[in-house]
This record gives sequence, C-alpha cells and structure tokens, in this order.
Amino acid sequence: MKKRKIITNWLFLLTFFTLPLYGQNTGKKWTLEECVNYALTHNIQLKKNTLAHQMAEEDVLQSRAALLPSLSASTTQSVTYRPFIETGQSTVANGYVQSSIDKVYYNGSYSVNANWTVWNGNRNKNTIKLNELTAQMAELDSAISARSIEEQITRLYVQILYTKETITINEQSLATSRLNEERGKTMVEVGQMSKADLAQLTAQRASDEYNIVAAESNVKSYLFQLKQLLELTEESDFDIATPTMSDAQALEPIPPLSEVYYLALEHRPEIRNARLAIESSEVSIDIAKAGKLPTIGVSAGVATNTTSMSNRAWGSQLKTNFDASVGATVSIPLLDNRQTKTAINKALLQRESSLLDLQLREKELYSTIEGYWIDAVTNQSKFQAAQTATASEATSYELLSEQFRLGLKNIIELMTGKTNLVTAQQNELQSKYMTIYNLYMLRFYSKA
Repeated sequence: MKKRKIITNWLFLLTFFTLPLYGQNTGKKWTLEECVNYALTHNIQLKKNTLAHQMAEEDVLQSRAALLPSLSASTTQSVTYRPFIETGQSTVANGYVQSSIDKVYYNGSYSVNANWTVWNGNRNKNTIKLNELTAQMAELDSAISARSIEEQITRLYVQILYTKETITINEQSLATSRLNEERGKTMVEVGQMSKADLAQLTAQRASDEYNIVAAESNVKSYLFQLKQLLELTEESDFDIATPTMSDAQALEPIPPLSEVYYLALEHRPEIRNARLAIESSEVSIDIAKAGKLPTIGVSAGVATNTTSMSNRAWGSQLKTNFDASVGATVSIPLLDNRQTKTAINKALLQRESSLLDLQLREKELYSTIEGYWIDAVTNQSKFQAAQTATASEATSYELLSEQFRLGLKNIIELMTGKTNLVTAQQNELQSKYMTIYNLYMLRFYSKA
C-alpha cells in the first residue's frame, strides 16, 4: 500500500469535519487533511521506513540476478628478477621451457571465467520469494507507522477542538460570574447581601478565570505535540482550523462491532504484515531443507599468457598459449556438523512464533476496536442524556437567578445551580466529541 493511498482513507472525514477556514488575517489554520498530508511527507520515521523498503527492494533485485551466470575477467602482470642464473640453464615460464638467460623477465596472463549454479535445491528461487516477502513487509511497516501517526494526529486534533470549545463554555460561565459579582456588589450596597456572600461570588469569578487560563494552556500543549508529529519547527503561531461539529454527527448509527472487526482483518497493515511473516517462515523452511540436497554448477573459461623470455611476438604468444576449458561440479552434502538440521528446526520454530504473532495481533486489534465501539455506544448514550440534562439545568439556573434577584434564594443555591449548569454543559460537550471521535475511528479501522 502506498502512503498516498492511505490519504484517501481520510476523505470521508469530511462527513464529520467541514473545513471552513477562519481568521485569515491571523495566519494559516491547518485542517486535519493538511496535517495528515504534511506528516506523511515530512515525518522522519516514515522517511526511514521508506529507505528500509528501498533497501529491501535492492535485495530482491540482487537475488534475481543470482539466477544468472557470473562472468569475470582477470589479468596478472609480473616482473621477475633472478640475479644468479647460470649460463645455458633452461627456465620454465608459464608452463613453457625457455632457454633465455635474462635475469629480469616479464610474464602476463589473461583469462575470462564464467560460473553458473544450475540447481541448488531451489534455494535461489526461494531466496527471491523470501526477499519479495521481506520487501512487502517493509512497505507494510511504513503503512503501519503512517496509520499510527494518523491516529495520533486525529486524537490531538479532536482534543484541541474539544478544549477550545471548553474555553467557550468557561468564557460564558465567566461572563455569568461577573454579572453575579456585580449584582452582589449592588446588593451589598443596599444591605441585601453580606460581604461574605459577595466574597464567594468573587471567588467563583476568579475560579472561572483560572479555568480559562488552564484550558488555553492545554490547547498550547496539544498544539505543540501536534507540531512535533508534523516535524514543524518554524511555525510559532501554528493553529488548526475550527470546523463545525453538529449534534447530528454524534447521533449517527454505530456500525456493528463484528462488521468493523472482520473488515479490519482484511485491510489493516499490521494483520497483513503478520500473515506475510508466516509466508516468509514457510519459505525459510524450504531454504533450510535445501541444505540436504546436491548442488549442480557448471563453469567455463578461456586463458592465455605471454612472457618476455620468448622470442616470439606478443600477439603470436597470445594465440599459441590460448586454451579453453569447461566443467561441471556436483556437490553432495554428507556431514555438515548438524548445520542443516539446526537451520530447519529454527525455521520451524520461527513459523510457530509467526503464527502466535498473528494471533496476538488479531487479539490486540479486536481489543482496540471493541474499546472504540464501547466508547462510541457509551458516549452516544451519555450525549443524549446530557442534552436533556443541560436543557434542564439551564432552565433551572434561569429560575434560580430570578429568585435570587428577588431574594427568594440564597448565594449557595445560586452557585450550586451555576456549577450544575457548567458541569452539564461540559458533560454534553465531552460526550459529543468523544462520540464523534470514536465513530470516526470505527470507520477508519474498517477502511482499506
């Protein structure tokens, strides 16, 4: 699977995230799709995975070339000095008797040799299969890393959106707290409220201010983490686009758990990688078993030589000394100090380990999907209940505020009503975003 193909898995996210940009005068706002695309292009780990895949492809090409004959050419040039040679002594040079008495003489040899492994128990062909599987696994490793980064980006993106909307709720709460504080000051002046009650209203206003500062700090922290995933270092004013998140998106039907799981088994790169590991171990067994089989090879070569101790011309020597040879070799393994048996047993054990790895991956995948499914069901139910609770608390607080103004309710009842309203709003907001996030993750795991 190519990294660009993975990007298409995010297109349906537009169902959840419509992406109108705002604040064009305050700098670029990154959409989720832009974050994912940028990370898939610039993330260092993904770049390293791409290099690992390219190296694996080189191994495939090399193993294919091993099926072809090898051809080499060589030449040797040497100068010999024999200072104490006797007059009339014959000398053997390059297999020929020479009667020259030169103390210094020159020899040259030239050869071309070819070797070809005709059959070695299909070890070469199985090595090609093994390297091809390794290359596919390296490509899937890149896909696994890409999926992991995409999930992290999505989680942070949603967390930022949720925290920003939390700030809006806290700002509304702060506005109400300030209004209550000003109302309290007026009531203290006319003797309808004690200074102690006013102090509680002031403390609530200060608490709301603190909550806003804390939420803004959390947004900065999440943005910093997102920048790290994107390998951004110069975007000091980095921020994300704020899409419209409707209640209807949180109330969409939840797909069946079994359907998501079986689709994930077919498409998830970690499962495909584990299955390829089993195939790879099967090929490794065949390669190990080839150690018991004979190896057949053929060779051929041509050679010639020259020497300065001959009175014939260099070209004439090349022709006269030319020879050609061809041969075949059959190698039959007899005793190899248990190397082949050990290799076979280790390959069999590796296959068992790969089978267990697949079971573990499938179990982990089911656990992850089940977690998203349970969270989606739970948070969707919470969201429906929270909607009713928020409406009820809002109505209740309006009545409390009016009764407090008329002196029918005390400060404790007013503050309790406000706290209950803010809590209900936050519960509704949290369950809404968590439902949307978990619904998306279920769709993400079921997509190819």
